[in-house]
Amino acid sequence: MSRGGKTKDRSEPERRCIVTGETGPKAGLVRFVIGPDDTIYPDVAGKLPGRGIYVSSARDPLEKAVAKRMFSKGAKRQVTVPEGLIETVEAALLKRLQDGIAIARKASRAVAGYEKVKSMLMAEQAQVLLQAADGSERGKGKLSTPEGGRWIGFLTADELGQAFGRDRVIHASVAAGTLAQRIVEDAARLQGIRNVNDGKPAVEKDTGNA
Repeated sequence: MSRGGKTKDRSEPERRCIVTGETGPKAGLVRFVIGPDDTIYPDVAGKLPGRGIYVSSARDPLEKAVAKRMFSKGAKRQVTVPEGLIETVEAALLKRLQDGIAIARKASRAVAGYEKVKSMLMAEQAQVLLQAADGSERGKGKLSTPEGGRWIGFLTADELGQAFGRDRVIHASVAAGTLAQRIVEDAARLQGIRNVNDGKPAVEKDTGNA
C-alpha cells in the first residue's frame, strides 16, 4: 500500500523524495516548484509548470528539507524558502481536501449528518466515512467503516463543516469512485503533515477487509 492508502500500481509515475531518497507514487509526496523569483512554492495539485521537487508527505522530512536547505540541493542552485512554508503546505492540503469533499457533495456523492450517513452505509454505497475528531466518541461509535473502505477521523467539526457549507459537521460519507480515492489520498497527505498520532491512524482502513 502507498502512503495515500492506495495499492501500488507499477504503471503509476514515481518520484524520489529529496530528503529520504525513497521513491514512490506521487500520491504520497508533496510537489514543490521554483518560481520566477527563485522562491520555492508548494504545488499540492501537481499542476504548476516547471520541474518538480518532491518531499514525502510527512512533517519530519519537510522540516528537515527546510532546516537543512535541501530544496537548494534538489534544485541544484540557491533558492529561497519562504517563512512558514510548512504551515502554507498544511493550509493548501486542507483546502484541497475540503474542495474535494465539496465537489463530491455538489455531485451528490457525499452526504453529511448522522441519518444520511447511516443510510448511505446501509445501502453499501459509501467508500469513505469521515468523523470529526472533536465529536462524541459514543455517537461516532454507532457508525462503522464501510467494508473495504476508509475512515478519516482527524478533521475538526469546523473543518468538515466548511466542506459542506455548514458551521459544523460530525458525520459525513463519500460514495465509491474517483472522488473518494482523491479524498483518501489528500487526507493521508494532510495527516502526515499534521503528524497526527492519537493512538490509531486518522486515515484508517477497515480491519479485516483488506
